[in-house]
Amino acid sequence: MRPPVLGDDALLRLLEDDVGGGDLTTEALAIGGQQGSLSFQARQAMTVCAVEEAARLFVLAGATVAPGAAASGQVLAPGQCFLEVAGSAESLHRAWKTAQVLVEWASGIASAAAALVAAAGDVPVACTRKNVPGTKALSAKAVRAGGATMHRLGLSETLLLFAEHRLFLSEAPAATVKRLQRREPEKKVVVEVGSVDEALLWAMAGADVLQLEKFSPAQVAACRTGLDELSAPGGAGRRPLLAAAGGIRADNAATYVAAGADLLVSSAPYTAAPRDVQVVFNTSA
Repeated sequence: MRPPVLGDDALLRLLEDDVGGGDLTTEALAIGGQQGSLSFQARQAMTVCAVEEAARLFVLAGATVAPGAAASGQVLAPGQCFLEVAGSAESLHRAWKTAQVLVEWASGIASAAAALVAAAGDVPVACTRKNVPGTKALSAKAVRAGGATMHRLGLSETLLLFAEHRLFLSEAPAATVKRLQRREPEKKVVVEVGSVDEALLWAMAGADVLQLEKFSPAQVAACRTGLDELSAPGGAGRRPLLAAAGGIRADNAATYVAAGADLLVSSAPYTAAPRDVQVVFNTSA
């Protein structure tokens, strides 16, 4: 398995949140010392994620994880077992639900990302930073498990010029691009645009990437045609990459690729339904 992206402190906080006051039912039944085992099984096809975190949760709870667990990013068939654990009833019940929910949620993101990647074919897919607050590390892991990449993890990673930045500027687009290139020479200049005309303007100004916010496929195609003319012999020079963003899903990804997008940027995987995991308990008696 891959190493977990959540450290022990974070995982222990998850356990504490669920069982901070004790496991009332297990304690009341006085069954905590009995030995047993459990297995995690996929109820449906999925690209699984967070198995490593789930396994570590059980270890922190005092159980033992059997060899052979699946790794995040593995594609599972319905009914396939991907994690087996043994220990006391107390340890199994302590981590059971937290581990199950974590895997189901992360596998939902990973499976949705995988579907988007498959639909996009040869064009890469990047997911935004619009994950649920507090879940960035595991959300990014799930995105990558599905074969996509991260658009950016935070504000310190890339130069992404929004209209909200440009409100505070009083210079020509070319001057802005040159200033950014001078200040951060190793970074590409990405500019979000809202129309074909705006895209052409910033292309001529020297932007490396144009983020086409909520463009229709027809607008992407028009933008591609205009930029191809700019980069043709006698035109303005090289063509920036076109990143289609806003409303990109698995069911329309191929249409945006056919329209000429070089990159698909999406937040859709973060709102995907969790995948369903069945947990089967057994006693050692």
